[in-house]
Amino acid sequence: MKISFLRICAVWRRFRRGALRHHADHAQYVPQIESLVRRADPNASWHVRANWMIDLADWLRHEPKVSLLARDEWRRLKHYRLRFLLDWLDAHRDARQTVQATLRKTLREATGHELFSSTGMPRESAFFTELSERLVKLILPKPLGQHDLSTLFTVMFPDVSDAEWLLELDDRTMMRLWKLCGDDGIAHGYRQQIDEAMLYLVQMVVSVGISPAFRQRLEPRMQLLATPFMSLRRELEHYLITNTRDQGALRSVRMLIAVCQAQTDRIYAHLDEFGTSVGLVYHLERMRAQLNRIGRLLDLRNAPYAEEGSGQIQSVLVDLITAHHHRSSVRDLIRRSFSLLARKIVERTAYHGEHYIARDGKEYKRMLKAAMLGGLVIGFTWLFKFGIDRARFAEFFEGFFLSVNYAIGFLLISAIGGVLAARQPVITAAALAEKMGALDTIEGLCGLLSQMAALLRSQAAAVLGNVLTVAMVVSGLSVAALFLMDAPLMHPIDAHTTLHSLSIIGWTPLFAAVTGLLLWLASLFAGFADNWFALRRLKESLSNHRRLVHAMGANRAERFANWLERNVSGIAGNLALAVLLGMMPAVAHFFGLPVDVRHVALSAATLTATVGSLGWMVLLTSEFWLAFAGLLAVGLLNVGVAFVCALLLALRARDVPRRVRRVVYRSFLRRVTLTPLIFVLPVGADARKAAEVVAADSQEISDESKQRDDDEPPVYPRLK
Repeated sequence: MKISFLRICAVWRRFRRGALRHHADHAQYVPQIESLVRRADPNASWHVRANWMIDLADWLRHEPKVSLLARDEWRRLKHYRLRFLLDWLDAHRDARQTVQATLRKTLREATGHELFSSTGMPRESAFFTELSERLVKLILPKPLGQHDLSTLFTVMFPDVSDAEWLLELDDRTMMRLWKLCGDDGIAHGYRQQIDEAMLYLVQMVVSVGISPAFRQRLEPRMQLLATPFMSLRRELEHYLITNTRDQGALRSVRMLIAVCQAQTDRIYAHLDEFGTSVGLVYHLERMRAQLNRIGRLLDLRNAPYAEEGSGQIQSVLVDLITAHHHRSSVRDLIRRSFSLLARKIVERTAYHGEHYIARDGKEYKRMLKAAMLGGLVIGFTWLFKFGIDRARFAEFFEGFFLSVNYAIGFLLISAIGGVLAARQPVITAAALAEKMGALDTIEGLCGLLSQMAALLRSQAAAVLGNVLTVAMVVSGLSVAALFLMDAPLMHPIDAHTTLHSLSIIGWTPLFAAVTGLLLWLASLFAGFADNWFALRRLKESLSNHRRLVHAMGANRAERFANWLERNVSGIAGNLALAVLLGMMPAVAHFFGLPVDVRHVALSAATLTATVGSLGWMVLLTSEFWLAFAGLLAVGLLNVGVAFVCALLLALRARDVPRRVRRVVYRSFLRRVTLTPLIFVLPVGADARKAAEVVAADSQEISDESKQRDDDEPPVYPRLK
């Protein structure tokens, strides 16, 4: 109680100080300004003057961490500070001359090439190099370079909220700032630096636009000099060399910028259809950012000297602040570079997932039969696993042989048309997310709920078929071992140890969740393999490979290429899952982590073997029922973790709004309470209750669609 009371007192003191802080600032404005002005020295070194400008910006943008004022109020208070500073300088001519001389000398000596061409732009030539650079910058701050306006600008405006504050400054305040900081000589120097920055940016655009990886994805093919990127460089150089306000040349440059942006859109469409590359997406994002920056710099270069040009200055400065903030974000780089790849993986996974959804009784029976075939193979796969465990190999070789055993079993299941339990959630979740893109009507929501019911029925059939068949196979193997070897498969001591390891009171739930994560990672690898196959155009390569055609014939080579295109995802996913399940315990034990895998089918086989070794009387013990509860938890966690991970990725890749997700979740829970049997067995649902659920939730979607989407970031308008 004493500690809680002291914490409450401390929070109350911070609350009161934060609430009254702005009143104290009002009272202390004059001594604070006088202290800052006394430090202004036009004869000081560059770093001294730069640090003084940083302190001045910190005073203007200072905002206490605890306050009763809203964010909009604080922005207005910062505007008041700036106007108060300008009024105070107008009233004190000597101080104004000193501050003006310091600011103008600093800006005259500073070079702005980096500011206009590189601030907020991806600089490195490859994705992973850029990623490593951003990670390093999170730890090691960039030094304030000599005469470098770029680093000075980013230090003066370190937060993205500074863009909002700067954007709301009125034109009169902007003109007063310019008269304090600049003159015609500084404006002329920065115009030259803007021209140099645009030439540098257009050269970077051309280097990517004429690259083979870019031109091979554009139709129709054209000569190198006829590409819009080369034309953009020629027109921009002509426009800058003339040094006149040639509106015709300016319109030509703007038109070519739009054409180049349209070419990047065509590249995106090609990648979306034929496979995507993270490196190429990174280059495309960088090119689009550079083209946008060239357009902003053109606006700034052609802005008039008078008060009408302040809007363009604000627009460029806001763009620099926001671009720098996003460039320093590692998360934003990964999201933008992997978004297209994630969507491609999700689309391919959704295509395969349509085959694993039981919508009616016929498909339910077919799924159950396929699961029983899979359980038959898993039973013998578990037998070989048991033999490998009994052989007591070194951990690496044990993991290697287990991976080979799993790979053979999983590939055999796919070859005979079987199903492995808990693998389908990562495939069907993508198909489910695809339905969430069309929830504008009652029919769309009804179709989504039916899809969710069919999906859960499929998982129930897959798990049930695998577990029942595995139990029968392992029971038969246990009886055969008793007749042939006159001994059970497991020693009683080992059987009791195994039952304890499967108990729900222990590490089994955690291991089951880890296994669900491995199932999801295997699906990612399958999607990567499918995308890689399409990106490298291996179907065309194999169909026309000279030696392959000579050995198999043209028709067989083409059929082989088509078969491989259809099955490369499944083969890669099975191999990846086998390696993950086999090698993950060995790798974890190498690092001292006692991690193991718990797959529902393999765990059911192990539990059945312990019952066959200890006898039927073990069914009357609490040890067995704790292990049986652990098996139920393994099944739920395998399916649940894999499904949740896959569904979150699919929703993120398809940009499904949060409001839609919330409505779908609530509608799903209501339907579970009204018609629970349709999520387990292929029975008809109550049409009236289902219609009520769908109608209510569709109305909720239409009502919430009028509100602003929480996922959309704020957009800063481009000022004219």
